[in-house]
Amino acid sequence: MALRAPRKARRQFYRPWKTQAYSRGSRDSQAKETAPRCGDGKGYLKKGHQHLLQGRREIYRFITSQSSRFPVDKMCEVFQVSRSGYYDSLKGTVSKRAKENQELLSLIKEEHKKSKQRYGSPRISEALKAKEVKVSRPRVARLMKQAQIKARMVKSFRVCTDSKHSFAVSENLLNRNFSPMTTGQAWVSDITYIRTLAGWLYLTVVLDLADRKVIGWALSETMRAKHTTVAALKMAVRNRPVAQDLIFHSDRGVQYACDEFRKELQVYPLIRQSMSRRANCWDNAVAESFFKSLKTEGVYGSRFENQRAAAVEIFEYIEIFYNRERLHSSLGYRTPKQMEEMLNI
Repeated sequence: MALRAPRKARRQFYRPWKTQAYSRGSRDSQAKETAPRCGDGKGYLKKGHQHLLQGRREIYRFITSQSSRFPVDKMCEVFQVSRSGYYDSLKGTVSKRAKENQELLSLIKEEHKKSKQRYGSPRISEALKAKEVKVSRPRVARLMKQAQIKARMVKSFRVCTDSKHSFAVSENLLNRNFSPMTTGQAWVSDITYIRTLAGWLYLTVVLDLADRKVIGWALSETMRAKHTTVAALKMAVRNRPVAQDLIFHSDRGVQYACDEFRKELQVYPLIRQSMSRRANCWDNAVAESFFKSLKTEGVYGSRFENQRAAAVEIFEYIEIFYNRERLHSSLGYRTPKQMEEMLNI
């Protein structure tokens, strides 16, 4: 048996990256040990430069305070500002951008006052665009924040529906189809309450889903169907006569399910009644959304001495502001009046 010659020993090369001392974990630990620390022992602030001297005015003030120690040209280069801009700030001259912001802020205040503090940055920006003012929503929001201009704050909205009754419940024919093609195809209705110092006031509304216009509404001091749902339905039919098959949708409240209201619906053969599913407010979301807007923009923050004072405020909100002036995001930031005119061309 022939014996093989022994292999030559391989030359061993030094590979530092193979050693334990050169591993990633050891490098990180060594870096942490050798890195200087701040006074609180938490190390350097990661990306801390993004939070220091971000405003142009703060940068100019810093350059002025340090001009005796460092060259102005160099500091302007480091902070990425122009020398001409810095020297103009020393003269007190207003830049073109600052002048535009001042003019824009005056327009924002005008729209905010016109809406009775109801509009935030989205609707104010759309209102300005309608006046051919080129501006973005973030810029409007930034200027409003700087000037401390705010829309009325939204409070929690509680839905109260008395659905514990023995009357029959209609089928949900609407099935959340909130975008009919023309007016007079689908109406939605609901009831809410308004607090006054003299007692409660109840508001019933009927909206057409096509243009979101309040076509019928009624105020009452009682919850009887005669003064709430029946009265609002009669007003809606007077303002927009029924000329085609129409779905009248509401929740399961007793004012909509009672015999008195059903008898009134039977007067109009083209109307079919529809009701939301049990404990499902989303089936009547458009009416609920209207009440949320009403409470936020017209009721909250007001102190009504009596029902008459509340009625005046509600009339102004519905007939003057909501139907004629308020911009709706669901309508492409158009008013119900504008949408009605578009659909009836």
